Amino acid sequence: MILKGSPRKIRVMITTFRDGLQSSFGGKVRLKEILPAMEAAARAGIRHFEFGGGARYQAPYFYGGEDPFVDMDEMRRVVGPDVDLQILTRSVSGVTLTTQRLATLELQAKLMRRHGTTWDRNFDYMNDVDNLVRTGAPIVASGMHHQVCVAMMGLPFEDPTVHSAEFYVDVVRRLLARGLRFDSVCMKDASGTADPKTCYETAKGLKKILPPEMPLWQHTHDTASLAVACYLAGIEGGVDAIDLSVRPMASGTVQPDVRSMWHALRGTGFTLDVDETRIHEVESQLLESLKDYEFDPITTTPDARVVNFPMPGGAIGPNVQMMKQAGILSKYGEVLAEFPVVVRAGGAWTSVTPGSQQYWLQAFDNVLHGRWKKIDPGYGMAVLGYFGRPPLAPDPEVVRIAADQLGKQPFHGDPLEAAPDSLSLAHEALEQRGLPATEENLFLVAAAIVPGKSLDLNEGIRFLTGKAKVSLPFRKRAEAPPAPPPGTGPVLSASPAAAWGGPVTTECTVVEGRSTRRFLVTLAPPAAVGAAAPSSEEPSGGRWTPVYSPFEGKVELVEVRVRVGDAVRVGEVVAAVEAMKAKHDVRAPCSGRVASINAEIGSDVVAGRPILTIAA
Repeated sequence: MILKGSPRKIRVMITTFRDGLQSSFGGKVRLKEILPAMEAAARAGIRHFEFGGGARYQAPYFYGGEDPFVDMDEMRRVVGPDVDLQILTRSVSGVTLTTQRLATLELQAKLMRRHGTTWDRNFDYMNDVDNLVRTGAPIVASGMHHQVCVAMMGLPFEDPTVHSAEFYVDVVRRLLARGLRFDSVCMKDASGTADPKTCYETAKGLKKILPPEMPLWQHTHDTASLAVACYLAGIEGGVDAIDLSVRPMASGTVQPDVRSMWHALRGTGFTLDVDETRIHEVESQLLESLKDYEFDPITTTPDARVVNFPMPGGAIGPNVQMMKQAGILSKYGEVLAEFPVVVRAGGAWTSVTPGSQQYWLQAFDNVLHGRWKKIDPGYGMAVLGYFGRPPLAPDPEVVRIAADQLGKQPFHGDPLEAAPDSLSLAHEALEQRGLPATEENLFLVAAAIVPGKSLDLNEGIRFLTGKAKVSLPFRKRAEAPPAPPPGTGPVLSASPAAAWGGPVTTECTVVEGRSTRRFLVTLAPPAAVGAAAPSSEEPSGGRWTPVYSPFEGKVELVEVRVRVGDAVRVGEVVAAVEAMKAKHDVRAPCSGRVASINAEIGSDVVAGRPILTIAA
């Protein structure tokens, strides 16, 4: 328990409008649903907000059809010019999931500052000091407050050499020795799995080596119900500031509510610089604005299992939602159980984006295909050294398998220099499509580039051409839609499937505001609808075999490798779908010739509706 000492005020950053959105909804919330609550928070006297970066940079245009820079401008407008607005950046990845060149990170810092950011919290999931030094320079040059992080987590296995207080203090000691300019330090535990004793000892050790005037911040999540205890331990060790949120986006996978922390500090001599009596105003506005959104119990309920599978709150929410959408939520427990295996084999990098996603996808692939049978590209690039040096040496056998599958050799150089030139690719893509190559447009496209993914499916290109996908977690309506009046519904022929001559595809267009989306609707012969087995019908002397997505739920078609008339062999890869932010092969169930292509690249495909058909 904290001993009562000299009265001291603990500074608070409110994370509701960035981490709260990400951890609760994967960031998939429209600006109009959060702006009134943010304005209410500013009126209530809150002077420091997290408002962008991380997944909340990409979510507006990936899932909401909104420009993230416009969102940032509007948030700055409602809080006023004197409030601190903070973003989260990921070292060599910036606000993306892949490595970037220094020029891209320089543009990122310039744009973030232009659109209202005053503080930039920068972490490296490998705790690679070289990465932090190189990526910190653009933040300093932009004029933003540079907050450098030591990334923390609890190991799901025993190893005293890493993820200890001594390990974390040494990271900052080496940063000081390198002469990197930073204005504050953050102990960042994205998974909420560091124990209170480690938090206390890390804070105490850091305060001994930092200049006395430099603030020490602490960030954690309440996923394992440890956040308040860890904050109390950190404050006793010397922490000056902490991150808190406001329900309904507080606790669970998010940060604790302001009122919980205020109550925990009563009688200790410590107070918060936030008026807890006015938090209900923010809460009331959030409850009203978010009444149509569905809160998933997995993101709102504490889960003690996280101490054995360190996953950040900001990743649990989106991954659960993607698994539900793909119809594979039944695999969730198996994926968690595989976590310690991929953490140890990878080299114990910290489970925070993009490292948490790399762990998750590799654990997912191990469950789906067999251990190490398929190496996730991100995980493989990480064990090969393309994101920096992990705390422990990766498993040599996994390194060998990754090199073989990805066709890459282990890398020991600067990840920034090995990164693709995403700005040049973005400029070329904009020019080819006649789109203006403004700095904002360049970055929108560059930040969404994924190696091997067609630029036609790039979320930046989609947004700028009015084809953004809108996918928001609204509550499902309980009432069934009314039946159409007699005689107005679609009429289907009662003739047998043989008369169809194969699936029939038509197109419909849906216009929603500024967003226009096209859908291909396929009617398959009755024997093929909802069936995974080949149809028994034999139109025109042959047998039609539909080819389906390997997932039961909704996924995106990202590649079709064949054309009508092509000969294919059983087991050949004929298409690919994207699920869990990764590409998955679709294989031919039989040999024959492609009779029809029934779905368009970029469209959503679901179980029971064929991607293509093969005539045997």
